[in-house]
Amino acid sequence: MAPKKKKIPAPKRTANIAAEIENAGVVMEQPITQTLETNFMPYAMSVIISRAIPEIDGFKPAHRKLLYTMYKMGLLTGARTKSANIVGQTMRLNPHGDAAIYETMVRLARGNQALLHPYVDSKGNFGKAYSRDMAYAASRYTEAKLDSICNELFADIDKDTVDFQDNYDGSMKEPSLLPVRFPSILLNSNIGIAVSMASAICPFNLEELCDTTIAMMKNADHDLLTTLTAPDFPGGGYILYNETELRKIYETGRGGVRVRARYNYDKASNCLEITEIPPTTTVEVIIDKIVELVKNGKMREIADIRDETDLSGLKIAIDLKRGVDPDKLMQKLFRMTPLEDTMSCNFNVLIGGYPRVMGARELLEEWIAFREECVKRRVYFDLKKKKEKLHLLQGLAKILLDIDKAIHIIRQTEEESEVVMNLMIGFGIDEIQAEYVAEIKLRHLNREYILKRTDETQSLKEEIAQMEEILGDQKKVRGIIVSELQEIKKKYAQPRRSLILYDVQPAREEAEEETPDYPVHLFFTREGYFKKITPQSLRMSSEQKLKEGDEILSEIESTNRAHLLFFTDRQQVYKSHAYDFDDTKASVMGDYVPAKLSFDEGERIVCFAAVQEYTGYMLFFFQGGKVAKVEMSAYETKTNRKKLANAYSGKDSLAGAFYVSEDREFLLRATGGRTLIIHTGAINPKQTRDTQGVAVMTLKKNAVVDTVVPFTEQMLNNAHRFRTKSLPAAGAIPKEQDLGEQLSLLD
Repeated sequence: MAPKKKKIPAPKRTANIAAEIENAGVVMEQPITQTLETNFMPYAMSVIISRAIPEIDGFKPAHRKLLYTMYKMGLLTGARTKSANIVGQTMRLNPHGDAAIYETMVRLARGNQALLHPYVDSKGNFGKAYSRDMAYAASRYTEAKLDSICNELFADIDKDTVDFQDNYDGSMKEPSLLPVRFPSILLNSNIGIAVSMASAICPFNLEELCDTTIAMMKNADHDLLTTLTAPDFPGGGYILYNETELRKIYETGRGGVRVRARYNYDKASNCLEITEIPPTTTVEVIIDKIVELVKNGKMREIADIRDETDLSGLKIAIDLKRGVDPDKLMQKLFRMTPLEDTMSCNFNVLIGGYPRVMGARELLEEWIAFREECVKRRVYFDLKKKKEKLHLLQGLAKILLDIDKAIHIIRQTEEESEVVMNLMIGFGIDEIQAEYVAEIKLRHLNREYILKRTDETQSLKEEIAQMEEILGDQKKVRGIIVSELQEIKKKYAQPRRSLILYDVQPAREEAEEETPDYPVHLFFTREGYFKKITPQSLRMSSEQKLKEGDEILSEIESTNRAHLLFFTDRQQVYKSHAYDFDDTKASVMGDYVPAKLSFDEGERIVCFAAVQEYTGYMLFFFQGGKVAKVEMSAYETKTNRKKLANAYSGKDSLAGAFYVSEDREFLLRATGGRTLIIHTGAINPKQTRDTQGVAVMTLKKNAVVDTVVPFTEQMLNNAHRFRTKSLPAAGAIPKEQDLGEQLSLLD
């Protein structure tokens, strides 16, 4: 058996420092559990307890250290001072660096607009919470002091209402909590990310918060929703009221609040103006998202977007295209951008040094208990002072009964150090009382002074009795808290900034996408150019500009919402919409479709179709004499795919492809001259896109179908010669007298 290793005492370990330095950089095996216990857990606990999670007073340590430093600097009532000065002083309590301290102050400042009730009265550029790019100025340029509401944070802090602790180097004291006179934990937004846990507390209106706290102290079963209607965000906007979700937040501390941006429409300029946005996003994020949607063709109603935020406040201006419904566009923006977003709540708060997730009700109960303790400690502090003063006055009263005796004792005492002792013996008082009497000035040994002190003794006894009664009665303690809350509500209450929308569903539940619809003419050329022209523009100029040697293959009257299908020589179909292409004029060449839809290199269009709905058929004529009739519904997809493979069979070369809304006749001509007229009603449709079709024309050896065109009666004089009762058929060779004008042109 191997001998047990002796545990090395701590003093002897220092002797091995040289050996440890020698092994520096050497990888040593260590159990993962030991690594977690010695390295990770202390760090995690430090982040949770001392950095990221707020306590019941509503502050994280960084906030508390900054505000207390400003309070000790006299900035509660004095003039503003440079922010750099505040940051420097705060480093006596917070050693994490000036940048971190200044960022903390920026968020607490009125100019940043991050809080419903800012704690710092600022002057200068403190940036904006709703903007990513509006950076705050350096601390040497800005000035700050405490806002007036901070009077309620520090009231009675010097009366032993809260515990004090040493700062990081033990050179001074700082409060472990602030004796806040209102539930600040729910007043302002507070978000923090610790290790393995986080905290996200949404803000509430001060008046509603005070009313709710008062109601809870009077009735423990009070329904919070009757007074605490919903959160209230500093950036305003609309809250989509959801009673179930709010009750969940109030009871469990977890849930989500849906917030929607606020906007107005300027009809004269056809412009949407967004003036309030959700607290979870910024102006730049919204604009970037809208620009991305426009580039991807998912937002075609917008002509331009600008950030017009200035000193007067936030504004995003969106110029609309002609005929766009602004309300429908906003619904689409709510659905596809952060203009409507959810703030997720996680009411994680440190209570007694331990993180706990609590609902709004439990948080208010904890705050009430905390505030009751603060009030009791303040009353006890005052009671102690009153009793000490009464004790001194009672000693003075004994002296005043025979002032001459007191004077005689003092005069007869040879040494000054014995004066107090002799007074104690002569009047039967203790040392504290004797010290107080010995310090009385001769000018106070008059009747007026004696009567005042006697009256004061009586009033002190009455005050002490009242204080002892308060300490023994919880109702009286709560009565003090209620009166303070009513006073705070009267001084600092503000109207709601976030308005509430009842019976409104989130826009993301709406599935339909609205696009402007109007008549258009669609033109497609042999070289692959596409034009979408409005009837008005076409009437003004109908002369088409084309590439040299190009010609128009298709001209279709349709609408802006038409589905466009481009079939290529590689058995693929590219799907798009008319609204994906900009309105243009006849005097321009139009959009080059292979580039617009990202065709494969060398891919060529063989057929173009424009449909309102996926009805009708696609007809694929193959050189081997077969025809495939595919229902258009086979090309409809639920996921709005832009490209489909195997659009038709690739086992034979294509002679022609056509879209028909209903069955009609086609003329087929093979090499060698044989001609056949078929009616597509004789061909059964298929749902399979790459079907090989059915044989319709019997071909001679080495012959192929080389021409397919929709048949009209003007093409042939004796059309009955080329029709047949059954398929497949060989067709007939046209004679000179059979040829019509159009067929001659095809030759």
